[in-house]
Amino acid sequence: MQAGAAIIFLMSALFLTSQVASLVLRPAPFLRRRISVEGKSRLSFRPMAAAEPASGDGLKKGIAEFYDESSGIWENIWGDHMHHGFYEADSSATLAGHRDAQVRMVEEALHFAGVSDDPLKKPMRIVDVGCGIGGSSRYLAKKYGAQVQGITLSPVQAKRAQDLTMAAELADKVSFQVADALDQPFPDGQFNLVWSMESGEHMPDKEKFVRELARVAAPGGIIIIVTWCHRDLLPSEEELKPDEINLLNKICKAYYLPKWCSAADYVHIAGSLPLQVKLPKTR
Repeated sequence: MQAGAAIIFLMSALFLTSQVASLVLRPAPFLRRRISVEGKSRLSFRPMAAAEPASGDGLKKGIAEFYDESSGIWENIWGDHMHHGFYEADSSATLAGHRDAQVRMVEEALHFAGVSDDPLKKPMRIVDVGCGIGGSSRYLAKKYGAQVQGITLSPVQAKRAQDLTMAAELADKVSFQVADALDQPFPDGQFNLVWSMESGEHMPDKEKFVRELARVAAPGGIIIIVTWCHRDLLPSEEELKPDEINLLNKICKAYYLPKWCSAADYVHIAGSLPLQVKLPKTR
């Protein structure tokens, strides 16, 4: 464990949104409806057979196969950034507007985390945990002139990410490999920016996930997690309401997700580690 590494949480709570609103997604209703309709008509994924969220090797295999099969479709619709966007009130209700919002999400995360553009302070060693087809990896490499390594469970994603990176003439700065985010193939303290954009929701062991991010972070480094969370429980609650649990289980079955957690759960995990925690303020 690297003492002094800073951890920055940016919770993009897509469903049952929690109180952390700085980077809670705020899609324009028309755009959200349009993307949903288009996605429903064009996307056809094999759902999980189990009634409960999967775990263990079955979950890893399911995630890998899910993205092996679906990444090409996501790329056709969303481009090379395989994550949601940060929407302003005047965001364009078009696919081009959505792709602009995806880049804005990256910039909002970097801005909130206080990642420096100063040549003497900017991150030069970055890991993209759950890299998809490398959209964030290439963006960060170009923005900072950094060396970036991306990891994914999907061999199809890793190959496509590398092909796109070669086409962008960034192969000397960005590389990809198939690897498990819970057991990363990197030494301790390797990266001064650890980036996880909408991959944490796939992790069956959130504590192990955060510990592994902290392990590979250099002392004084920054860890940014943008992930799906359910709402924080009230003091009087022991669990979510039955209809909320039912909704989340449906999402888990469709997207190969384990059980969800809240922003407060992440804060609790981080509090057990030698990390500084920063959360967005409601705005």
